[in-house]
Amino acid sequence: MARFLKMHGCGNDFVVFDERVGRLGLTPQRAAAIADRRTGVGCDQFIVIEPPGANCNADAFMRIRNPDGAEAGACGNATRCVVDLLVRETGRRTQVIRTIAGDLPSEALPDGRVRVDMGKARLDWPDIPLARPMDTLHLDLAAGPIADPAAANMGNPHATFFVDDIACVPVGELGPCLEHDALFPERANIGFAQVLAPDRIRLRVWERGAGLTLACGSGACAALVNAHRRGLTGRRAYVAVDGGELEIEWREDGHVLMTGPVVTAFIGEIDLAAYPA
Repeated sequence: MARFLKMHGCGNDFVVFDERVGRLGLTPQRAAAIADRRTGVGCDQFIVIEPPGANCNADAFMRIRNPDGAEAGACGNATRCVVDLLVRETGRRTQVIRTIAGDLPSEALPDGRVRVDMGKARLDWPDIPLARPMDTLHLDLAAGPIADPAAANMGNPHATFFVDDIACVPVGELGPCLEHDALFPERANIGFAQVLAPDRIRLRVWERGAGLTLACGSGACAALVNAHRRGLTGRRAYVAVDGGELEIEWREDGHVLMTGPVVTAFIGEIDLAAYPA
């Protein structure tokens, strides 16, 4: 039997395993099976904590898989969860989490929230990546009633559509086709954002490989960055997602800070042999 934790940040939920002591055989196929909400534990992303590697300043490596087993580059909500675990384990409020998209310095705050430095927003078209040269502030892309998104890479590719009334947007219908649009060779996370005030955004995100989730940390970062680039907000805003609220700041040095809550729902054990590798 293998121990795991079920955690979430603003409703974006994770199954978290720890492989720092030894490998558990958590293949992409097994991860996808455990992520299934009917026959597995169920989650938006499957997280594995691994050793940070030799000669680095990170405290741990975080591997992220979507429910289809495909590996993701970054997940801000999951990073906060892993940081919370390490802070409680070590007593140190600052942690550095290594991902395939880079190192994420993080800090547990006195109010119980966790702040993560998600790194610099990447805004050039090859960095998103896009299939062809294009102004990332105004993508030539439309679907149904929406058009003209902006793009940013926050460890994952994001396209943000700005809408007048998010309640009228059929996210579940538009998200799947936009995720797989030929403009995105690695697929993309599709955000639908309504700017409520210069410091407040309402956001829903269709995540690649996961679908509509209650929160998307990197999507919230992309939404704030793209909103500021368009002159719609300041460099700091609260982003209201279906599962709660995140505080996002795009610093003058290009780094994006994300602050939000962490919840451990339960701790369990699972028979990994019941899920073929």
